[in-house]
Amino acid sequence: MNALRTVFLLTLLTMVLVWLGHHFGGRSGMIIALGIGLALNFVNYWFSSSIVLKMYGAKILPPGEGGVLEQDVREMTERVGMPMPKLAIIPNHAPNAFATGRNPQHAVVAVTEGLLRVCDRRQVRAVLAHELGHVRNRDMLTMTLVSGAVSAVSMLGHFAGFFGGHRDENGDRPGIGMTLVALFVAPLVATLVQMAISRTREFAADDEGARLSGDPGALADALESLHRAIPHAPPLTDQGAATAHMMIASPFFGMGELFSTHPSPQTRIARLRAMAAGR
Repeated sequence: MNALRTVFLLTLLTMVLVWLGHHFGGRSGMIIALGIGLALNFVNYWFSSSIVLKMYGAKILPPGEGGVLEQDVREMTERVGMPMPKLAIIPNHAPNAFATGRNPQHAVVAVTEGLLRVCDRRQVRAVLAHELGHVRNRDMLTMTLVSGAVSAVSMLGHFAGFFGGHRDENGDRPGIGMTLVALFVAPLVATLVQMAISRTREFAADDEGARLSGDPGALADALESLHRAIPHAPPLTDQGAATAHMMIASPFFGMGELFSTHPSPQTRIARLRAMAAGR
């Protein structure tokens, strides 16, 4: 169900991109829109991982120096035949974790020092399993495609808003209503779709992480610990909004679920508790 929902939302996002390209430049505009999306995806695919790790000051742990983190990750990956990812520590008090990398062979799983302080080993293992779930589901590739499409929609929306849309067969440009849709509504819809896809992938990673760790209750406990601690810790970075979808727990509070990159913690925890109870 999560996979079908992701496919539907990706299709909807692609339709918004193609419509906006047509609005901006007709058939040629559609090709330009897809070209911009592909170019942005190329950049994101090859360079976003190193940019994010540098942004957070992540320190890659050399093989053999990861301690219990490395032991737990190696045990889970070997059991399911996954490549062993690199492990990184982020020197920050904000408790959180994320996975990055263009594919499972180049994945990095990063945790903050804050997470290691507020979670015990059982909970940390469950968090690592959740991030491995993202890697196994290739969510990093999915969100790269989504990010490229949303950036292209936003860019074309501004172009169409400032320069007007494609002239029809009578030589007329679209009215002010359609221009406002291109300038404001299309980017908003694309952003909402991006957030919905991110929430869907979080549910899928929870499910996969519960299976990898064999302990869904530990992941529920970890989420409770993180959501108690995050409001009392400084944010990871001033640029955190751009990478919030990567985190296991949203670094922001006070936003409705529609405008959040994560499902509500209560919903996630309840699902995991139900799994732990065998329901």
